[in-house]
Formats: sequence, structure tokens, C-alpha cells
Amino acid sequence: MPAATTLIRNGRVIDPSQQLDAVGDVLLADGVVREIGRVTGKAEQVIDATGLIVSPGLIDIHVHFREPGDEEEETVASGSAAAVAGGFTSVACMPNTKPAIDDATKVEFVIHQAGRAGLCNVFPIGAITKERAGKELAEMGQMIRAGAVAFSDDGNGVASAAVMRRAFQYITMFDRPIIQHCEDLDLAAGGVMHAGEVSVRLGLPGIPAVAEELMIHRDLLLARETGARYHVAHISTAGAVKLVRQARHDGSKVTTEVCPHHLLLTDEDCISYDTNFKVSPPLRRREDVQACLAGVVDGTIDCLVSDHAPHGVQEKELVFVRAPFGIIGMETALPLFIKALIEPGLLDWPGLIERMTVRPASVLGLAKGTLRPGADADVTLIDPAAHWTIDVAAFHSKSRNCPFDGWTVTGRPVTTIVGGTVKYRDGEILAA
Repeated sequence: MPAATTLIRNGRVIDPSQQLDAVGDVLLADGVVREIGRVTGKAEQVIDATGLIVSPGLIDIHVHFREPGDEEEETVASGSAAAVAGGFTSVACMPNTKPAIDDATKVEFVIHQAGRAGLCNVFPIGAITKERAGKELAEMGQMIRAGAVAFSDDGNGVASAAVMRRAFQYITMFDRPIIQHCEDLDLAAGGVMHAGEVSVRLGLPGIPAVAEELMIHRDLLLARETGARYHVAHISTAGAVKLVRQARHDGSKVTTEVCPHHLLLTDEDCISYDTNFKVSPPLRRREDVQACLAGVVDGTIDCLVSDHAPHGVQEKELVFVRAPFGIIGMETALPLFIKALIEPGLLDWPGLIERMTVRPASVLGLAKGTLRPGADADVTLIDPAAHWTIDVAAFHSKSRNCPFDGWTVTGRPVTTIVGGTVKYRDGEILAA
């Protein structure tokens, strides 16, 4: 039986929701945060957090769990294990499964599978259109009642302006965000990497930056007209960051996110033809990376996400033009964001944690991302000094398509607590 009370002692407690950064204790009882500060008294379980950061449970609002349909790549259970190993207590899974999560029954299926796994909180994202075909709106109202927290046709951008406008109009009744995979299908057709000097040199068809920027520009106009909440998935170009920054300045309800690979890698990394570097949107130029980093620092980019996209080894062994897009990332996201943002001095720890807790919770309207008394007892303990080498063979995910294998990194989650129960500690999944 899990401990009814857990006392986390002497950690550096960082909770951006309370502007808190101080050494102290956190008492968890009956699944909620009971007390924070200097706690006296006893608990059934005591965790010594000396030298560790005690954070609200990390939240990843962009993952792919592949179930139903591609369970050989990932399941809700295996994805949940990878999540807690990466320090994530809550994740939101995209609907590009087979079949797509486009009705209430499929939303309920994902929630049921997450309950059976018993690891992290899994929040389904429903499809905008039936079968993600971009033609007819899915029953978003019914999916919301079943538990969907947002809507996206991720993997596909909604090409029709008329369909997108109807989606924005409809969703305003429910105050949920529309999450768009921003890519003009005509401009991106056949492309496998960023269109530029490197793609020409490699003889590979390219996806131009304007394919992302054109759809964002259109959607921003539609969202402003309708008053809808609009979230740009996995932003990757300097022009896209500029568009979002200006729209926010003008008062639009737009948010966005970025992945670690778009902060650490460039199209030059594709020179090896290693398909683990093939991702959508593609790795861009150094100038785009710098713009995304600047967007995180100035707050234009709200959330840090993994876009965890599992694929089988046999698929990624195909030639570059035929291999699927996608990188797995939940188990490496935190140390890679540390490398991209903390080590160069672009963010401090409270700034990083805010973008992995408070802000993603706000985007999806989740009652998560805080250690305030009464909040759910979701906590991540991080060793900021741990030096280690990424080894894909040790992943809890079913897949291995990670371009960071062999990288030496600093910082890692050591304990993940969900609902007051330790689910992960020092490399081991403890509860399911």
C-alpha cells in the first residue's frame, strides 16, 4: 500500500506558481500537498531531498502514445512509464492514432488505459476533424464531456480555412485551445528536411520555412476574428516566432511550444543521413534555433515539450526519404532543456520549471503545476548535478529513435511522485 503521508525534507523547493525558491520541506497527505515550508512532525515515508530540487510535477502537453493502432511502437502503459522516468507526472497525448481519437469512445479508451497503467496522469487531445482528414468537424463537445482537454489534427495541418474557422467558432463555446500542426501541405509536399543550402547539397527534397509561417499567419487572422484560443505546436522558424510575438503584443489568445531538438540541432545534423534526425517540423537553420531560444527567454514561447514520437527500428532503418518523421523525447527532455537553456545562462531554474509546469497547465486549463496546499500531490525531484550519458537501450519507451544517444548531459529526475505515490525512483518504475 502507498504511504498515506510522505515528507520530503530539506530540498530546494522551486514553485513558480508561488514565486517560491527556498530550501524547505513538503508534506504530502492523502494525495494532496498538505504543507510546505519547515514541517515538524512525522510521516509514514520520509524522503531526504538534500541537494535536490523539489518541483511541481513536470507536464508535457505534446506526446504520442500510438495506442490504439501502433502498439508495437508505444502503448499508453509504456508511454506512461517513459513519462515518469522523465520526471513527468502529467502528459497530453495527441490523437494521430489508428484510428484517430475523434470521438468520445476513443477518448474514454485512452483514459481507461491510463488508469490501468496507474503511472502518470494522461489527458487525451481529441481530433479537430473526423479521421483527421480536414473535411468535417469531429464531435468536440462530446469529446470534452468524455475528458478531452484540447483539439488537434497533429501530424496534419487543417488545410481548409473554412474548416479551421468553423473549428475556432465552435471551440469558443468550451474555452479549449485548438492546437495546430502548422504546415501548408502544398508547400511541404514531398519534403523530408528543411529546404535550404543543406538540403540542396544532400539532394533531399525540402520543406520551406514559409510552409509553417503561412499557416500560422492565416490561423492568427481567423483566431483573432473568432476570439478562439490558438496554440502553435512545435514552433521551429524565426519567422514563426516573430508572428506569434507580434500577435501576443496585439492581444491575440495565442500560445506556443518548442521541443529540445529545435533548440539544440540544425539541418546540418542531417548530413549523416541518419533518420533519427528526421522530424516534423524539420530541423532548421542556426538562425531559427537562435530565434526559438530568444522566444523562450522573452516569453513568446510558453511551453517546453518533447513531441515524443515513437517509431520502430525497422521503420527508421529505411532510407531518409522513406523513413517516418519523429523523435522520442520524454526520457531526455529535462536534461536537454538544461543543456539548451540553463547551461548557457539563458534561463535560471525557476524559469525552466515555470515553462514545464505552470505554463503548460495554464494552456490546457489543468489544475496542476503547483505545490500550493490542497493541490494534487504531483512532485518531481531533480538532481541538478547528476552527470550521465544518454543510452537508448535503457529507455522505458518501446522505441529507440533518439538522435541524442551517447550525449553526455547534466541533471535528471530521480523521483517522480503522482497523487502522493512514488511511481519512479532512481531508474526503477515502482508502482503500477
